Amino acid sequence: MKTKTLQILNLLGFALTILLNTLANALPLNGYTTGALSDRYPNLFVPAGFTFSIWGIIYLLLLLFVIYQLRDWWQKPRPSMAFVQQIGPWFFVSCLANASWILAWHFLQVPLSLVIMLLILGSLLLIYLRLGIGETTVTNNNERWLVRLPFSIYLGWITVATIANVTTVLVDNGWQGGPLSEVAWTAILIATATLIGLLVLYRRSDVGYALVLIWAFYGIYTKQSANTAQDVQLILTVLLVGMGLLGVGALLRVKRWLN
Repeated sequence: MKTKTLQILNLLGFALTILLNTLANALPLNGYTTGALSDRYPNLFVPAGFTFSIWGIIYLLLLLFVIYQLRDWWQKPRPSMAFVQQIGPWFFVSCLANASWILAWHFLQVPLSLVIMLLILGSLLLIYLRLGIGETTVTNNNERWLVRLPFSIYLGWITVATIANVTTVLVDNGWQGGPLSEVAWTAILIATATLIGLLVLYRRSDVGYALVLIWAFYGIYTKQSANTAQDVQLILTVLLVGMGLLGVGALLRVKRWLN
């Protein structure tokens, strides 16, 4: 696919994503706001409401990316735009999936929303791998902050969102946790997310990705700290350990990340 075609698709896809996310809460779609729907499926993995403010940062970074990937339209001499071809159609796919997820979520199609969330995760993972984030050296600082960072942050949050979406599907289907309690399952999910974050730090030195997980864990910790149930102490402990490990790992890798 031609570079200019990809650039236009990226622009249109991002515009669609912003439009649908805005309308979802402004109208709101099907009479629900996106956040209010989360309250229909109570579980211990969902973070406090303020945590979702990270979407503002994600969309700002993606806006900067979309503008940056158009710069050869006006900049002379024409700069190298190799990253546009590396990303290929997958950002556009992620935008379509993002908009589709909003529709599925607002119209209470919870299992379908998980399928779409997995598509978002898969497309972002492909972008992450194709860009070689954390594996290939970038000499252009603009590309580091305006191309790679947005997708590190976005992928980090979608990792958390996918786990939350799986949990929501289980709650929606009345699953009681089998032989384990909800607290135990939540602790396992947090530990799993921590291990993923540590692996990304070890293999890719991606501090941005790790910081998103720390932010999500902090949101869960804040919400569960107000929970008076005795057994949530296990969750709080696992969260503190997770934040500590990811924080130390990020500090150890920050120099390599910046270089």
